[in-house]
Amino acid sequence: MAIINKESLVKIVRFPHPALRYKAQPVKLVDNEVRKVIDALRDLTYQNEGLGLAAPQLAVPLQIFFMNPTGEKAQQHEERVFLNPVITMREGSIEKEEGCLSFPELYQNVRRAMKIQVKAYDPEGNPIDLIVDDLPARIIQHETDHLHGKLFIDYFSTIGKLASRGMISQFEREFNQAQERGELPSKKELLRQLRQLEEQFKEESLISEDQPKT
Repeated sequence: MAIINKESLVKIVRFPHPALRYKAQPVKLVDNEVRKVIDALRDLTYQNEGLGLAAPQLAVPLQIFFMNPTGEKAQQHEERVFLNPVITMREGSIEKEEGCLSFPELYQNVRRAMKIQVKAYDPEGNPIDLIVDDLPARIIQHETDHLHGKLFIDYFSTIGKLASRGMISQFEREFNQAQERGELPSKKELLRQLRQLEEQFKEESLISEDQPKT
């Protein structure tokens, strides 16, 4: 059985951790390890007062994300878990402020589609086919981007990039300092770990482009 490092399931990685630019793989099999990832995504979303979280933000390169547009743990009926999501339709355009749990305290306006259609699977292997707008559509677009190594900073306007330059530089300094103190491996080593985990998933048949099995 593929074993995911327990440390990956207790904290969210911050920019510029290479996992945030690493393309995640589609899930084929939902086993106990995958369910641990789903539970961690849910727990960390609420612990950090977020609305959604994707597996690459835990340095796990699988196409999974959790969301609850209310941000309220008590509103469990609003919770959704998406496996292998694909956005098949986008309509309209709207610019609103966004944040990201991998960029604490950084907020900027981001333009996204107002309405989308998304197809995916839930953890039981049932197909999902939704048309949503407004906040849920924004969250799904944001989290689906994470699965493909794309970040909300990629959408910043020129003014937004200039306004955020100081904070982004600070994230980079803090990351480098953590590596210098030995609290984080080198980027080369982190990438090696991601590739090794991906290969382990392949060996255990956890990743594929087929419908996930439970």
